Amino acid sequence: MLQTFNRQLERFMPFLTPVSVILGVIFANHLSSLSFLIPWIFAIITFSGSLNSNFSSLKGALKSPLPLLIILFVLHLGMPVIAWGAGHLIFANDPFTSTGLVLAAVIPTGITSFIWVTIYKGNIALALSIILLDTILSPFLVPHTLSFLVGQKVEISILSIMYGLLYMVVLPSILGMTLNHFSKEKSVQAGKALAPFSKLGLGLVVMINGAVVAPYLSNITAKLVIIAVTVFILAFFGYLLTWMVANWLKRDRETKVAMIFTGGMRNISAGAVIAVQYFPAAVAVPVIIGMLFQQVLASIFGYLFKRYEDRIIHSNKQLVDNVSGL
Repeated sequence: MLQTFNRQLERFMPFLTPVSVILGVIFANHLSSLSFLIPWIFAIITFSGSLNSNFSSLKGALKSPLPLLIILFVLHLGMPVIAWGAGHLIFANDPFTSTGLVLAAVIPTGITSFIWVTIYKGNIALALSIILLDTILSPFLVPHTLSFLVGQKVEISILSIMYGLLYMVVLPSILGMTLNHFSKEKSVQAGKALAPFSKLGLGLVVMINGAVVAPYLSNITAKLVIIAVTVFILAFFGYLLTWMVANWLKRDRETKVAMIFTGGMRNISAGAVIAVQYFPAAVAVPVIIGMLFQQVLASIFGYLFKRYEDRIIHSNKQLVDNVSGL
């Protein structure tokens, strides 16, 4: 029953976060006071997702580290610099929005990218390796990149952000993978049982974050529309960039899938928690808006990638048939 429910939630994933944001804004008066629960809920979600992975998945990726290094470069330098440039050009007099754009780009890859890699039959070992390594490095990379790009305009508490990522993401992940290792992967069954509750918990986190920034989202202004368009274009480009790089490297289909989703997705919920906990609420607006698009874009790019690859396979088959006919 739980697995059936989980499959239903997976089909609903493209709409889970947008609906949760809208519900958070509608019921802001009731939910905003629950913001103290967010780090705890998110730590449980991270722990649950980590029960399916182990440290041995790093071995294969480290033997051929180029895709891993490229995704880390895109996640923590390429896209943050592009987001900083967009913020500098479009929101030159609004340091909070510019900071939010950079934060949305610099946070680690999304744990939910594993779900999409699984759905489209990608390289699971590579995806897990990227998620694991990026998660471990995030307490060091995220605050220092933020400080370097926007620290002159917005006060940033590097240690607070490091501790937040450590307790919400790194320690729960290590605990889950350690249990997986010592239980000889028996914890995978527990991870499957907890999977639907994790998705519901993710929805709750998004709702509460939406409630916190409701004053900025409830009134649709020209500036809010510009922020939304900018966030959408940046998120779209993140997926497209990693797809283009994967094609340029001439990687196999499974590796391309892993690169597209881990490079395009972000742990946007963690970013929203960081924004709400450690920055003025205005910084969280671009991050929260990013929740509206991320899963939808993952669904769109998964569909486009499948059609593109199927077309290549069909073209190659026709070419072989034509050659054979000669």
